[in-house]
Amino acid sequence: MEIQIERKKDGFAGEIYIVLPTEAFSEYAEHPLVRRLYLTDAGFFPHAAHHYRERSEGLEEYIFLCCTSGRGMVEIDGQTYPLAENEVFCIPRLCKHRYWADEEDPWSLLWVHFKGEDCRYYPLDSLRVYRFAAAETVQRMEFLFNLLFHTLEQDYTLGNFIYLSQLLALILGETYAHRQETGTTALQNRQVTRAVRFMYRHIGQDLTLAELSQAVGLSQSSLSAVFKQCTGHAPMDFFTRLKMKEACNLLRSGREYIYEVAQHLGYRDPYYFSRAFKKVVGVSPRDYQKGSQEFPDSQKLNVASWNGTFVQN
Repeated sequence: MEIQIERKKDGFAGEIYIVLPTEAFSEYAEHPLVRRLYLTDAGFFPHAAHHYRERSEGLEEYIFLCCTSGRGMVEIDGQTYPLAENEVFCIPRLCKHRYWADEEDPWSLLWVHFKGEDCRYYPLDSLRVYRFAAAETVQRMEFLFNLLFHTLEQDYTLGNFIYLSQLLALILGETYAHRQETGTTALQNRQVTRAVRFMYRHIGQDLTLAELSQAVGLSQSSLSAVFKQCTGHAPMDFFTRLKMKEACNLLRSGREYIYEVAQHLGYRDPYYFSRAFKKVVGVSPRDYQKGSQEFPDSQKLNVASWNGTFVQN
């Protein structure tokens, strides 16, 4: 990997090592957009031969290690975790540890120390090595670290502290939100993703469960079971809710009559559409259009427990 920031070469050739003066800017650390994820140190150690760190009592901060080439080892409470190219490991706070570069093929290491309120939302205590399988993810990670180093070299302003917090969130997001799952859960997520995308592409049609099952390549009973487990809804109930959410958008725009909205979503009978709309949303299309309400929280699609991803297209 090539880091584009030039720094004084105090240790390893091409080393980047930056420490934030946290005590002098403690008021920034209390800002709502900074205290969520607060970076304290960051660096890049290229081809770090004989690199070794040991802390018998750990640190107050989490230590995020991203190996960009070579390999090394992390040891926590006697358990070792090999770290190789395009792999990431997080050392939990207040945890006895040591880590070192391989003697024959020393690692190049991007790293940050951080803490904050949002740390609990990431699996930072999992003691697990994560690998970036996609080249695009590695490129984004390198880009984010370059932005991080560039910002750290700028003035100590509140805006830059906020930006650093946001960059750190993106780095953690690239690592943990995009991790590849395996096994049954991953397969189910892919199946549901394909089904939901098919629904979006045919939202103006009177789609049947048989057509949806054929498109996904599952039996109707298997698709229903997977869909219920991942989303909390039966497939066609989910499809109806997607239609009603789109109906809300169209009604709020005010550019179409109710019967036109019904036709747009594949309902030939506007009265049947109105009954379906009221059942999901709680009010009639006409009352909704007059009030320009939001899609009610109580009727929002339940996808919180689903780890898959879908896009509307």
